[in-house]
Amino acid sequence: MIRIAAVGDVHLGKDARGRMRPALENVGEHADVLLLAGDLTRHGTLEEAQVVADEFADLPVPVVAVLGNHDHHSDQQVEIAKLLSDSGLHVLEGDAVTFRIGEESVGIAGVKGFGGGFAGKCGSNFGEREMKSFVGHTIEVSEHLRAALASVEADVKVALTHYSPVPDTLRGEPPEIYPFLGSYLLGEAIDATGTDLAIHGHAHFGTEHGITPGGVRVRNVAQPIIRAAYTVYMVESMVEATATG
Repeated sequence: MIRIAAVGDVHLGKDARGRMRPALENVGEHADVLLLAGDLTRHGTLEEAQVVADEFADLPVPVVAVLGNHDHHSDQQVEIAKLLSDSGLHVLEGDAVTFRIGEESVGIAGVKGFGGGFAGKCGSNFGEREMKSFVGHTIEVSEHLRAALASVEADVKVALTHYSPVPDTLRGEPPEIYPFLGSYLLGEAIDATGTDLAIHGHAHFGTEHGITPGGVRVRNVAQPIIRAAYTVYMVESMVEATATG
């Protein structure tokens, strides 16, 4: 059994140094890996990213992150990703990382994701250049997620995004903004690749639990939803499933 801790939308500012660290020091007693589902900063500045690094570096478990829309706000996302990576965090955008946990392995593939909407109520790659650019970005990042997930060879496979792959976890948000909170294309990538669990953030007023059309568990770990430093999910590995029949 792999224990996956996760949180998103911590929105750390320059005044937040030390706020989360006490609750993270013993994360290794409860989890094997910690996932950060984007919006780590408030305004996407390097000063805020340094606070994130100070809070989440040198923990007793690997830390894997994707960036969110807030982390892109100041157009310093490349520099933020490098700063976090230099501090020991694994920052994903269209790639994957695998860890050995005892006799088992867990692979995490991640992208920020983007909006576009869900089946029957979504944008299309047609019309004005601005609309084609918007939907085209979602198509591109969803294809990157699919490829990254397909590349993972591990007992447990996890998709990590900021935007939601399903509408289920958006319930509580105004329906009018669903197209800006996620895309069904992310869900299709997850369903096509034998994924065991999907983690996302972004929807502060949504709900925690959802499921893809293909039956993959989806969890919204935005901190306003889980109301904790992190929450932990247990995922049975293929090794255990085979051993127990």
